Amino acid sequence: MTLEALAICLIAAVESAGVEFMVVGAVAAGAYGVPHSTRDVDLLISAKVAGGIAAVIGKLDPVVQFDNQIVFDTLTRGRRPVGLSRSTPPFKVELFEMLDDPFVKSEFARRQHVFVPALSRATWLPTPEDVIVQKLRWGRSKDLDDACDVLAVQSPSALDMAYIQNWCMQHGTEKRLQTALAGIPPL
Repeated sequence: MTLEALAICLIAAVESAGVEFMVVGAVAAGAYGVPHSTRDVDLLISAKVAGGIAAVIGKLDPVVQFDNQIVFDTLTRGRRPVGLSRSTPPFKVELFEMLDDPFVKSEFARRQHVFVPALSRATWLPTPEDVIVQKLRWGRSKDLDDACDVLAVQSPSALDMAYIQNWCMQHGTEKRLQTALAGIPPL
């Protein structure tokens, strides 16, 4: 199974469980920026539906084996089940549980249904602005590269930079934003 096929399977499982979601991480960044290889698929799952995450995990059991231990995210204080696909090679699957974080709530409320060429289908994604803010917030080297790529491909003139700057001020990531903007190659 390819990563793309796994992502499509995950999306179908979440949709059939009737749970609101959006694809995040490298898949979302690649949809708006420069696609690159990744070994995982990340979904943000709404917990509005009782048993929603458990229902999704149940539907995914034939293709993903989840750890019994739930991972606790120290940045956002969220919980997320993590699993590995049963395919060769195995891919990591993370189901981020919707949490009571002002940015995450805003990001989820603004999500949009977008055609993703790598998946050959439309799915729910954060806006490009929210991808940038989240990548800057996480702050790992690959996340900062993704933020710069999305800024370069989408162009700051076409993005809601006031929105991005506002969240960066709240998260203390203004310096990361300035570095990303300075890293955009000239056309």
